[in-house]
Amino acid sequence: MSLVRISKLLSSRGICSRREADRYIEQGFVFLDGKQVTELGAKALPDQHIELRSLGKKIQENKKTILLNKPVGFISHTDDEKKYKPAASLITKSNFFGKDKIGTLNFRLAPAGRLDIDSTGLLVLTEDGVVAKEIIEENSSIEKEYLVRVTGRIVENGLNLLNFGLSLDGKPLKKASVTWINENQLQFILKEGKKISFKIHDGIDEILVTYNGILPDLFREEQGIVALGKIENKNFSAIEILAKHDENYMPKEVSDMLKKNGKWKGK
Repeated sequence: MSLVRISKLLSSRGICSRREADRYIEQGFVFLDGKQVTELGAKALPDQHIELRSLGKKIQENKKTILLNKPVGFISHTDDEKKYKPAASLITKSNFFGKDKIGTLNFRLAPAGRLDIDSTGLLVLTEDGVVAKEIIEENSSIEKEYLVRVTGRIVENGLNLLNFGLSLDGKPLKKASVTWINENQLQFILKEGKKISFKIHDGIDEILVTYNGILPDLFREEQGIVALGKIENKNFSAIEILAKHDENYMPKEVSDMLKKNGKWKGK
């Protein structure tokens, strides 16, 4: 039985994402067979006991996931240039309902999937890397249903092509289910996760990076990052993306929990 990175084991067990696991290890919240894990990249046997303790467990349990019926005119992600309204801006205390109290609105939500600005429908916004992985990872089994309004008629074998011949970025997609709902609408049911892709450069050369998961809060254009993964077909396939920050940075969920418990010493 070979050793496996503890962050990967925590992710595979559905406790937290790899990025969240590394963050908890840095903060001393992860224990292996009762002993605190202090080293990033530490490994363990798959059958060893790993647990999240103290503030780390509370932070993970308190991560928010919100289901939003996104209207037309809003984008899924945050727009740094503030040209478009993000869907998360629609979330207020007055329109939140459920057994959990929303408390303050000081939490960061990332879309698990996306709907374009001209689309409306269910958008999942979450802080939880486990939830995001279940929805958007490449091998996700969760069905995504879309209703598309069309004009005109498709060619005779067009429906078969839509069911069996769809591709994205030159790669064939999994079999889809496409049917007519009425003379103006098609229903698409997809079981396909979509990798995030972007380019990184050093001022001279650049390489395409692909990644499944939620990008870090500090991820920005022209921002330094650390990407862990491997080269595949001249592209970089990342298993983890870390945004660089200074030594004073503390994840917001940690600072919020410290403030709640009266242990915050920052500004």
